[in-house]
Formats: sequence, structure tokens, C-alpha cells
Amino acid sequence: MAIDTTPSQVATNALQALPFSNIIGGPLNACIEAQAMAAKTSWNFIQEVGLNTDPETGEKKTVNVSFQFIKDGRVAQLNVPLLTIVPIPYIAIQTIDIAFKANINASSSSSKVENESSTIEAGAAGHATLNAGIFKVSTDFHANYSSKKDSTATQDSKYSVEYTMDVAVKAGQDSMPAGLAKVLELLGNSLDVCDPTGTLDVNFLEFKGKPGDHARLIATYKNSEGLFEPNKIQIPSLQGTVDGDCKIFELPIEEDKTTSYIVGISGTDKKVIVKTIDTYTDQKNRELARLMNRFSGYKLTMSETHHTEKKDSPSGTAVTLAEDAIARLDDKTGWVNEPQSEDPTMIAIESLRIGMTPGDHSVTYTSADDVLEIRHSIKNRRTLAEGAVVAAEFLCGKKGIYTMDDLLGEE
Repeated sequence: MAIDTTPSQVATNALQALPFSNIIGGPLNACIEAQAMAAKTSWNFIQEVGLNTDPETGEKKTVNVSFQFIKDGRVAQLNVPLLTIVPIPYIAIQTIDIAFKANINASSSSSKVENESSTIEAGAAGHATLNAGIFKVSTDFHANYSSKKDSTATQDSKYSVEYTMDVAVKAGQDSMPAGLAKVLELLGNSLDVCDPTGTLDVNFLEFKGKPGDHARLIATYKNSEGLFEPNKIQIPSLQGTVDGDCKIFELPIEEDKTTSYIVGISGTDKKVIVKTIDTYTDQKNRELARLMNRFSGYKLTMSETHHTEKKDSPSGTAVTLAEDAIARLDDKTGWVNEPQSEDPTMIAIESLRIGMTPGDHSVTYTSADDVLEIRHSIKNRRTLAEGAVVAAEFLCGKKGIYTMDDLLGEE
């Protein structure tokens, strides 16, 4: 079978023999491996620069940078996660340009040489003798014949292949993956300004109530890193209960006494002083009831008089007076809105509705020998209006729920 040795065919065969998959695939594989190495480098950076490992638990925690500055005349501290202020190297290959150029030089040559020569060299040798009488004939013969043909054909095909390949890779800082961007957003939202010595807060500095009651103190503590540490909150001689980020204490209110409690943080000098105040003892009705509890033979009655348009009966003031007295009298368990009641365990309250009477209240202790009475009578509504103004001025700038005990306890 004849082989085509033309230059075009030689060039075609040369191109087909080139390993294009390796030539072009090699740079592509190298770029993929480089991208994987870049991603691993970014992860190593996050772990080595932005995270610390707890040696006891093995948990990862963010590295924070603290800045102290002056705010409202006090030293404040800003805690910032390091990863939110340090650029994270996140390099990605953006484009890959591969330029391939092949130069094929092919040549084909053929030559044919034929040499032909003929030489007859046929040889034969013979000897014949004929005897015919006296004649003797002798004959010798010799012949030679040779033939030679030389033929030489030469075909020569040559080609050379030269190729160059230029690979241009463009890489740059890529946008953060969605997951990492969300993490950095959460870290950014965690920026917190706090006291470098920690912050101790309580719900109230003063608690007012009646003896035997307990005031609920709710305390929270943030350390210098802004982390809640309720277990460190303590009050000498009292046990508290941790509830989430806070610690709750029940403070007893002692009769006729203001008690101070020191709320402190273990291992630090941080502390807050809170007080419980028996405000009930300061009022005359309550004080009188406490004194009268020492004597027997007295019957306690109460009376309240208001205008005919008043709907509730007995009045709220009368109910409060009765409850204050019941809390201090051992022989009283309740009240009834029946002035003729003879139940010795009950306080009989009389309610009268007469004309336009603004208000009249009396508390009376009666025995066989004497009568003790506390009475308050309102002549007109102006004093009620003035009281409303005083209460409004007291509440100005305050938040929360307040009672008359708070108002009357104000110096």
C-alpha cells in the first residue's frame, strides 16, 4: 500500500500526534490546585490570626482587640473582634488565558536510479573426434552469456514541529463567600462598649415595703470583655439563684428599719449598695396600730364619708388603712364593710355618701375608758388638686411604678 508522503499529509500527521490534552490541561490543573491552596491559606489565616483555642474545652473563640476612650467623663472600653478590622486574604483566580502556537516544517524528497547491463557469457565446451579412416577431425567450441540489472529507488520525508504556549493567569481579592460574610456581620454587630473594670447593674437601689415581705433584687454583671458572669455576683449571708444572665436575691424587709446590702463581684472591688426600707412604720396609722397591739380591750372601727357620686365602697383609702392595721394587729384577720359587725377578728368599716363631701376618713380605737382617733377631713377639692401637682412633680424624670409610700418617703 502506498504511503502519502506529501508535505501536507506530513504536517497533518504531526498535528495529530501532538498531546493537546496534556499541553492545555496541564496549566488548567495547575490553576485549580493553586486556587485550592489559596482557599486553604485563607482558612489558616482565620484560625491563626482571628481565633484562639480554649486549652480546656478545645472550643474556638474570637480574638478581640480592646480600645479604651473617654465617654461622659469616664473611661470606657470598646471590644472589637480582630477579624472585623483586619482584611482577610481571599484570593481567587479570575481569568486564565492560554495562547498555543505550533510551527510545523515538513519536506519530502524521492529519487530513483536504475542501472541495467547485459553481457552474454554463455559458455559451453565440447570436444568431438571423428574417425573416418585416416582422417581424424577434432573440434573444440566455447560460448559465454551473462545478464545484470541494478535498480535503486530512494524516498525521503522529513518534518520538524516547534510550538510555544503562553499562559496568563489573573487573580485578585474575591468577594467573601456568603457564609463568611454572615459571620463577619454577626461579629460586627457584637461590638460592645463596656467598663474596663466590668459592669454591675441592679434593678433598684432602694426597695420599700412592709415588714415580713421580701424585695426581689435582680443583678447582672458583665466582665471587661462584655460577657455575662452571673455566678460571680454575691451578697454576704444571702444565697441567690442564677436565672439566665442574671442572679436573683430575695431581700428581707425588717420592721422599722432600713437595711443596707452590699452586692459585690468575687475577685474584684466592684460593688453596689442597695437598701430595703420599712416605709409602713413611718405612717401614723401604722405606727398607732403597732403600738395598740400591745394593749387589749380596744375595738377598732373605721369610717369614710364621700359625695353621693362616688361609686366604690369602701373607698380605696379606707381599705389601705384597714390592711395596714391588720398587718400590725395580732387579733385582726380582715375587714368588713359592716359598721355593726361584732366580730372581734374583723375591722368594721362604715361607708357614708353625703351630698358633695370631698372626703373624710377616721380611725377609732374605743375602750371602756377612752377613745383614740385619727381623722382627716377635706374641706374642698383644692387640696386634692395640689396633691396631684405634688405627685406629678415627684414623678418627673422617673420611670417605673410608684405609690404614695414613695411620695411620702421623699424628703
